[in-house]
Amino acid sequence: MSEENEYDYEYEYNSKGEIVYYAVRPNKTQLKKDLAVLFALSEEMTELSAAQVKYLELPDNIHKAVVEVSGMPHKGARKRLLKFITGQLNKIDIEPILEKLSRMKNKSAHAVREHHIVERWRDRLIAGSNDVLTEFLNEQPDADRQQLRQLLRNIKKEAEFSKPPKSSRLLYRYLKGLFNIDGETDYEDDVEHEDAQYEDEENELFEDEQDFEDEFEDDKD
Repeated sequence: MSEENEYDYEYEYNSKGEIVYYAVRPNKTQLKKDLAVLFALSEEMTELSAAQVKYLELPDNIHKAVVEVSGMPHKGARKRLLKFITGQLNKIDIEPILEKLSRMKNKSAHAVREHHIVERWRDRLIAGSNDVLTEFLNEQPDADRQQLRQLLRNIKKEAEFSKPPKSSRLLYRYLKGLFNIDGETDYEDDVEHEDAQYEDEENELFEDEQDFEDEFEDDKD
């Protein structure tokens, strides 16, 4: 049997003088290929964020090792720990891990496309005229014209007085909501905090517009 075959076979002769193969076992070449795949998977997991690693729901010993190796320099100790992770992966069914990794990648690619859509509209609205706003409102009839106008006014004022671009961020998040883009995945644990912060900022902006206007009036003086 060639070593390149997936398995090695041992055999013996039966009472009729016929060859009977038995004790099927993976050969060394195939084992090396399988371990190489697992080693690559180990390295890929170390590039993930802590929240993404948590989403994979790894066994505790693998989870701890992946988190530890993430911050290690590319030296011998890191490689030894990667080999440990590889050995542990070899003992479990990795299909659920691969499925979740694939799901993360698909969501990430989709999120990037949606992000570009929202960014383009935000930039067009900021740079554009009332015609652009009308075009947007025709596409998104549920949008609040007054709220959009207020955000755009605040963006111009912030730029004029070299203020931090808070209203630009608020506009971006408002557009995400209109396009039904959640901006979140099962593995992003900080999104809830960001959304809460956005709500606080939005309330701060729209609960008392007069205070916001007065702030810029003071700057003029």
